[in-house]
Amino acid sequence: MDYNYPFKVRINFKSIFEHFENRLKKEDNPLAKKYIEQFLEYFEQYPVLKESIDDFNIIKKYETQISYLFDDLFPNMLSENEIKAASIPYRHFVFNKSKRLQKILDNAGSDFELKIRNFDFKQNYIHACVLILNHYYGYDIDFFRPIYYDIPDKNGNIRHYRLFINADFVELSKTKSAPEINDDIVSELLNNADNLALWQKKFPPNSYNFDGFTILNITDVTIDEEISKFKSILLQGAIDHPEFTSKLRRIFRNIFQLEDLDFGFSIYDEESKNFYRVSQSINSFILDSDLSRNCNSAMCSNTLHQLVENQKHFSIPDLEIYAENTNNDKLSQTLLSKGFKSCLLTPITKNKKLLGVLGLVSKKKNALNIINAEKLEDFIPNLLLAIERGIEHKENLIKAIIQQECTSIHESVEWKFEEEAQKLLEARQQKQNATFSDIKFDNVYPLFGQIDIVKSSNTRNAAIQRDLSIQLNKLLDILNYAFEHSPIMVYEQLKFRIEELLEDVNKNFNTSTEQKITAFIFNDIHPVLEQIKHDLPNSREVISKYKTMQDDSSGLVYQERKVYDDTVNYINKELACMIDHKQQHAQEIFPHYFERFKTDGIEHNMYIGKSISQNKNFSKVMLQNLRLWQMQTMCEMENLFYNVQKDNDFQLEAASLILVYNSTLSIRYRVDEKKFDIDGAYNARYEIAKKRIDKAFIKNTEERITQKGKLVIIYSQKEDAIEYQQYIKYLQNKQFLGQEVEQLELEDLQGISGLKALRVNILYNVSKNDKPMTYEDISKVITSSKRPQQN
Repeated sequence: MDYNYPFKVRINFKSIFEHFENRLKKEDNPLAKKYIEQFLEYFEQYPVLKESIDDFNIIKKYETQISYLFDDLFPNMLSENEIKAASIPYRHFVFNKSKRLQKILDNAGSDFELKIRNFDFKQNYIHACVLILNHYYGYDIDFFRPIYYDIPDKNGNIRHYRLFINADFVELSKTKSAPEINDDIVSELLNNADNLALWQKKFPPNSYNFDGFTILNITDVTIDEEISKFKSILLQGAIDHPEFTSKLRRIFRNIFQLEDLDFGFSIYDEESKNFYRVSQSINSFILDSDLSRNCNSAMCSNTLHQLVENQKHFSIPDLEIYAENTNNDKLSQTLLSKGFKSCLLTPITKNKKLLGVLGLVSKKKNALNIINAEKLEDFIPNLLLAIERGIEHKENLIKAIIQQECTSIHESVEWKFEEEAQKLLEARQQKQNATFSDIKFDNVYPLFGQIDIVKSSNTRNAAIQRDLSIQLNKLLDILNYAFEHSPIMVYEQLKFRIEELLEDVNKNFNTSTEQKITAFIFNDIHPVLEQIKHDLPNSREVISKYKTMQDDSSGLVYQERKVYDDTVNYINKELACMIDHKQQHAQEIFPHYFERFKTDGIEHNMYIGKSISQNKNFSKVMLQNLRLWQMQTMCEMENLFYNVQKDNDFQLEAASLILVYNSTLSIRYRVDEKKFDIDGAYNARYEIAKKRIDKAFIKNTEERITQKGKLVIIYSQKEDAIEYQQYIKYLQNKQFLGQEVEQLELEDLQGISGLKALRVNILYNVSKNDKPMTYEDISKVITSSKRPQQN
């Protein structure tokens, strides 16, 4: 697209002809003088080239003659090396391109159009006006900015080029339509540097003449640009983000001009002498699929010596030869198995200490070598930052895991531990023999809740039955084949035993059945399979297929159980994430101790009271708030339980329960066990109740108190029932709970009597636009679209 600028552009070679005419008058060298005379004589037959040209087709028509004209400015000997062309400003038009530039454009493709990066007409128009102010009116206004071309190479990688413009061959002249310019107008323009309309008013389109041409000198600055990009990526952080990896891969491919190049990082730990992954999203060709590997087993001693001790680049231009020389060490096996033919390993060090290794790989032989390794030298300081960030990230994750998984020190009670640690520190400073004391919180109210998978044991056993049945039937097929082709009596006897075990699996399954079958498979069947494979070579394929069905760790078929275990693990993960997230808001109600456990579902404990909080005043209102929060959260967790399964063929069901305890108790952190426990014999009654109530029956019935689709609130005091009935009404109004509320009594548990329950149906929000559904409603939807759960 052509734009109207403040000057009318005409290509003019007047300056070249004047140069030669002036030289002819002064030239003493007879050879040079003869050349100039012939030069001027030759161009007498092309008068059009001595005039101003505004039709660019004329330039294309006389392309050969123009190349002769530019012979001094574009020496032929440099054409293969220099990236150069003639041009006119503010137009995407170049001519008389050097051979190297033409090759670059040819590689970019026939449809590529040479354009300035981030072209902006408004900005360019104002720059053109400033050019007039400087070159015609004599002002000295700094408007320089770097100009770049981005051009793809033959592999599609973008390379970056910086332009340097020589305007020595340009003349500017004013037309009658150009307004007068003075200092006041210039000041007004500079104070409105963004007002294109004002600049166009003072410098109307085509109000000046541009005669001549410019010379473009172009430099490949790809490496500088990629280093800048690399720094920018590092500043953005998140090295475990997939985009970090893909951006870095593009940068390395551009630097080495290898379309198939890939890279990996490995962290090195000096103490353990192990290599580790820097993050899950970044490859490590030293480790392959392992999370860590000892340096001695990761590579041969020569490679290790060069990287770890000498801390120098190590290149493998030909991996096949390297593999032969190293007896197929682990590194060469890994790389060759992935089709790579050359490799470059670069140590990343700080204070002469190896922190990690960058690995570059290519599927081309000799593509990576010790010579082009030098391209990485400018990257190494930035690679060091990446490695350090990766190490820091890994250390933070480790600390987080330790904090979350290995201790029970919740942030709400950290202040108490810090107080005790301060006491211990002061005692040690005074050389006293002191230990870290147990930490106790008195007069706290407990809250307990659980969302449990209904009939989880039955469902798991049913999955085990199906897996054992699959495995036994597969073994029976193998033995039938073996007996048919080699009628040995022992094959028939083993078939008989398998058929007996299949009957046990289907009719009399229990824990001992599983143990008996497992022992039979490993002790009696598997040794025979090796004999069958040896005697009947055609059986190898079916035996091999059988082995692929086996779990690597147990040797048993693990299909149905995997579906069950994966489903339970995924549900537990989602439920745990939800309650952990909601806990952050619950802490704002009042700081309280919180812990949760993954079982066949999620259990949680909360303790609230004045002793938990260091500075806040506690009242019963805080407890009531937290109880209401717990009820609503349990309803939301039930909704999530079914929502995360909506696309599954395998469906599990849940039952939820809350235990109300109206008295306060004490909890103690036992240093030796590193966990909180209920303190005192009397308070142990609460712990017993937590473990047994989900198995309790309604009084004088054989019905479990916990039921799918319902929330059960177990209590012992009448005032608790009154309080929770108010919460139920509130959550009914918010459409978390339905209208079916039951008041029930429980059968006595061992050591516990007089428990009662409120049981209310939960409403499920399938989508924002639909009305809330009961469990019966949602169950109909599930059973109409999914296969029924097998028990």
